[in-house]
Amino acid sequence: MRNFRATTLHWLLGLPRAKKRAIQIAADVIILCGCFLVSMFLRLDSLSLALSVEPWLAFIVTLPITLALFIRLGLYRAVVRYISARAFRVIAIGVFCPVLIMLVAAQMLGLWLPRSVPFIYAMVAFLAVGAVRFSMRTIYRVVDSSTRTKVLIYGAGESGRQLFHSLHHSSQYQPVGFIDDNPLLRRAVIGGLSVYGKNDIIDLVSALGAETVLLAMPRITRAQRAELMEFLEPLPVTVQTIPSMLDLISGTADVDDIRAVSIEDILGRDPVPPHRELMNANIKGRTVFVSGAGGSIGSELCRQIIDNGPARLLLFEHSEFALYLIEQELRKKAETSGVDLIPVVGSVRDGERLKWLLGKFAVDTVYHAAAYKHVPMVEQNMIEGVRNNIFGTKALADASVHAGVKSFILISTDKAVRPTNLMGASKRMAELICQAHARTGAGTLFSMVRFGNVLGSSGSVIPLFSKQIETGGPVTVTHPEITRYFMTIPEAAQLVIQTGGLAKGGDVFLLDMGAPVRIADLAARMIRLSGKTPVTGRDAKQGEIAIEFTELRPGEKLYEELFIGATAQATKHPRILTLREDSLSPEDLSLHIEVMAAACEMNDLEALRRAMRDAPTLYDPNSEVVDRTGSILAQRSHVA
Repeated sequence: MRNFRATTLHWLLGLPRAKKRAIQIAADVIILCGCFLVSMFLRLDSLSLALSVEPWLAFIVTLPITLALFIRLGLYRAVVRYISARAFRVIAIGVFCPVLIMLVAAQMLGLWLPRSVPFIYAMVAFLAVGAVRFSMRTIYRVVDSSTRTKVLIYGAGESGRQLFHSLHHSSQYQPVGFIDDNPLLRRAVIGGLSVYGKNDIIDLVSALGAETVLLAMPRITRAQRAELMEFLEPLPVTVQTIPSMLDLISGTADVDDIRAVSIEDILGRDPVPPHRELMNANIKGRTVFVSGAGGSIGSELCRQIIDNGPARLLLFEHSEFALYLIEQELRKKAETSGVDLIPVVGSVRDGERLKWLLGKFAVDTVYHAAAYKHVPMVEQNMIEGVRNNIFGTKALADASVHAGVKSFILISTDKAVRPTNLMGASKRMAELICQAHARTGAGTLFSMVRFGNVLGSSGSVIPLFSKQIETGGPVTVTHPEITRYFMTIPEAAQLVIQTGGLAKGGDVFLLDMGAPVRIADLAARMIRLSGKTPVTGRDAKQGEIAIEFTELRPGEKLYEELFIGATAQATKHPRILTLREDSLSPEDLSLHIEVMAAACEMNDLEALRRAMRDAPTLYDPNSEVVDRTGSILAQRSHVA
């Protein structure tokens, strides 16, 4: 019976608006006729007298007027399932005004009609027409509630109330209660729903059938949000959230924009406010050049650079499509702030073009973010990886010195420390190139910034886990003990920019990445917060998602490091450290690069491996990590 009602109701809702209005008008005609019959019977206590012709002639005169008023006042334009108390005013006008006309018509036409009948009719019609509509609204909500997700709103403040009103008419969510940490709000009632305490939530999930908890607390810090995530994690519910206060204030999101809990919420890392003098040091009023401007880090660097008032910003990118996207995103802001935005398609390996570009536009600051960074892909394409990451860095560094660039900042990686894969080795060689240029005493100030994984970048494990969870798993992790550092892209870019104001030449800067995260634990937390249960192995039952351990990829480490032997020193910024490491002289470096170049020209992979292996300070042959995972030097299957 319940399924029949639901099917019938959804069939009615699926009809065109014109047909639904016609059905409402026909229903009102029947209801009003019935009401007049009831009013006559109540007054005369006789069915035969109630069916007398003369009173019905007076009623028929007023019926079209009632329907016309309903139409004119918009009663039939109102969606029944969203109808509000305002409809009673419309019904009252549509019913009581024709009553006066009914009395006048009866007198003018000499019709027999007891004077009390029109007033009884008005009251009965008012109640009946309104009751039918509000009953239909109630039936719809009861039937529809079986298909909506029952949610608890965590936060009974202003944001929680706004969210409740937004969801009240939602076809997807049905609020069933509020949770709030404020004891003063305990047992309060908002919109007919009670406010409960944090410790009540375990019982409420089962008692109210809640399937989702919506976090409506945009003002709390990420650390507080992470603590709350940890509390909610064991519950068999999906945890979702509304945007942060920053997004709400900036207008990029609304309070009813519900999204999945982000990895930033889980990690609980709050960014440190930037030091304005460090942000402006190499940007304010200057000409800035960003290589790899369309990439994950490069594009975020461009977004933050343009906010700090450069005179000119050159977007240098090999991919035309990536360059188009970032240029379109920044164009309006550049015009508003008076920044000369110049998109340039090109390769960092084209040294002569780079010299011409940097000289023509009198570039002051270079951020070198262009690199092939995906470990397995570079591992299978050694020669292109070396050409882009090593020779591209050398070409841009040489061009910067030639053009008199004041500051050159290389975006490096933690994989450059005792590398066990070609990507890391090529980035370590790029660092050595910058360190060698710094030793020559040229006018360009070279520095390097080294950090770990950034959240949401292309190829990041986080989007992969999210997609695997959405499809029901399994979630694949390479090793049970593998750990990684994580940082958000905006924070990483912001800190990179600030290192420029701290550089003295040849500096290796380390970004404070916090504590390393065990990837298997991260996968399990993401699964639990999606409302599922993580299980290890291939077999997962209903409501479970399997975590499968594959194996370490060629050259992959169990854990990453941030520096080689040296001791990191604090700087004036609490999340930026600096250190000095051993480097090669320009002469020694040139010899190794010449050997690598010759190997690339001949497509000789074995010679290229030997050249990488023989470069001092590049590898630590006694590294336990290298022995455990297998170095790139032992790999055999590569594409030239």
